[in-house]
Amino acid sequence: MDISVIIPVYGSQATLRPLTERLVAVLDRTGKSYEIIFVDDDSPDQAWRELTALQGANPARITAIQLTRNFGQHNALMCGFHEARGRYVVTMDDDLQHPPEEIPKLLAEIERTGLDVVYGRYGQKQHRPWRNLGSLAMNLAYRKVFGIPGQFTAFRVIRREIVEAALSYGLNFTFIDGLLAWNTCRIGGVVVEHKERQHGRSGYNLRKLILLSFNLLTNFSILPLQISTLLGLFSALVGFGLGAVYLWYALFRGIAVPGYASIIIAVLFLGGVQLFAIGIIGEYVGRLHLNVNRKPQFRVRRKLRDDEPHRDGTDVPP
Repeated sequence: MDISVIIPVYGSQATLRPLTERLVAVLDRTGKSYEIIFVDDDSPDQAWRELTALQGANPARITAIQLTRNFGQHNALMCGFHEARGRYVVTMDDDLQHPPEEIPKLLAEIERTGLDVVYGRYGQKQHRPWRNLGSLAMNLAYRKVFGIPGQFTAFRVIRREIVEAALSYGLNFTFIDGLLAWNTCRIGGVVVEHKERQHGRSGYNLRKLILLSFNLLTNFSILPLQISTLLGLFSALVGFGLGAVYLWYALFRGIAVPGYASIIIAVLFLGGVQLFAIGIIGEYVGRLHLNVNRKPQFRVRRKLRDDEPHRDGTDVPP
């Protein structure tokens, strides 16, 4: 198999058929063997019914997987990684903001350069301003943690060897781009078009973006712990400095009335720093607890695949 295209599905019933038609037309023109893997991440609409019809119409090319609940985009991609057979694995969104016609550009770049991962980097994003701001913050954190320049996106092509290396990660708090950066530094990008969303709304709200940033910062770095350490050091230096100033006043100038305001400010400041540090440590400990308890990355409810015996909707293990 030359190419595997993995698409997490959530709230995109209206776009699945035109997306599939465009994908098949583009991939047929490449002259390479390919498969399309849809992972239904417990979509709230009738996406599974549409996927069932699409897979039935083209069983040799399309695999449809339904998860038991919403595990998140990155965990759904891990499910697709387990099923993919291609030498190159392409990941993209289900809302047609990633044009299938740009896939040959990604494939040509990874073959030309010999890179392990090539991202489709947007010339101009068609997200809402708050979403663009969140993406900017995520990219800054990514570059800080991994030291890799450029922009990471959900539109990427990955060599098979890197996908197999990422599959060794069996814990729940998954961040695909972190796993890729852990396994290779040969990462590049090529400018692609980014379309406006035609139907529905993004599955990422502010809460999910914050959770994703936590996955990046706490799973792949100790940066939050280092920040809390610096805050603690800063507060200690401020405390020592104020202590020295008040001691000097007490010894040489005299203090007629002790300062109530300064005491309250010091208590609130130090208490805030301590609670912040405890919260950061608690986040790490909580994630360790959940991972020790083996919270699953994903769980498959149904799988429709031409060479898969489980065609009757029975449960199959991931």
